[in-house]
Amino acid sequence: MEVYKNLHGDSGVSAYQIGGDFIIVRFKSGRWTTYTYTYASAGSTSVETMKSLAKQGYGLNSYISTHKPKYSSKV
Repeated sequence: MEVYKNLHGDSGVSAYQIGGDFIIVRFKSGRWTTYTYTYASAGSTSVETMKSLAKQGYGLNSYISTHKPKYSSKV
């Protein structure tokens, strides 16, 4: 997994992994810390937006909190 840059220093996201049609997001805390979002679960637009925000290192946690995309799995 790639370490999330967290440019503002206050994100709940710690790492991510990008694939062709998915993104896996690891959060710093919580009962479930790793969520997989796929085209099938969240839609391609949401997944591509999350991929872009992850690469930028800014806004991913806010996007997920605000838009609440559906995940395909959580661990």
